[in-house]
Amino acid sequence: MSKNLHSKTLHHLGEAIVAGHYPRNKAVPPEPVLCASLGVSRTVLRETVKSLVAKGLLSTGPKVGTRVLSEDHWNWLDPDVLAWQFRVGFSREFLHSVCELRRVVEPQCLRLAAERATEQQLLELQATFQRMQLAVAAGLDDLSADLHFHRLLLEAGGNRLLGHMSRLLQALLRACSERLGRRPAVTDVQLPWHSAVLAALVARDPQQAQQAMGALIDALEADMLEYFKSRPPHSAPAIAGAAAV
Repeated sequence: MSKNLHSKTLHHLGEAIVAGHYPRNKAVPPEPVLCASLGVSRTVLRETVKSLVAKGLLSTGPKVGTRVLSEDHWNWLDPDVLAWQFRVGFSREFLHSVCELRRVVEPQCLRLAAERATEQQLLELQATFQRMQLAVAAGLDDLSADLHFHRLLLEAGGNRLLGHMSRLLQALLRACSERLGRRPAVTDVQLPWHSAVLAALVARDPQQAQQAMGALIDALEADMLEYFKSRPPHSAPAIAGAAAV
């Protein structure tokens, strides 16, 4: 229960910082005030602050207390930080930056995957793609299948560090889906691009795999930007007391 309370407090306070409820480069309220507003003990709050310091959102020190850092200090490769940013709102520029990051990482990883993917990994990718096809045909949303497909792609590259990037990608895809509202994770327009990626891997064609992944990311970005334009902006989350955590 303590771990769950810490997690809830972390996400609540982290999201509030990202949303701007606590001014950048200013001290947060004193510990007793925060404990009272969040409805948590000092132990839980201190553990939460430690986690936010590790993510670059807060700094602590003698005489200066606990202060909110500017965005330049935030760990933007931390899945939680990205998820909080997506939840409180993001600009077209931020979405473009996310897609640029994907273009740097994923196409090159697909080159490796075309050479290194095991037969078992290819079979799992094919089975996951079939799940996506069935969901699209039935008009259902299967975000878990899309997330699993992209995780397998990174893992198939056979590079442990690139494989670890799957946690970041999972957070990006999930947060973006939540931010854009009730919308299928994979549409009938996007499905052929996923199919082209899979076909290139099965054919063991590194160049084609790299190009197919780049084209998929381009298509996803265009689709998200088009949908993004039609959605009203979300308001930032309000600071609440114990009920929020």
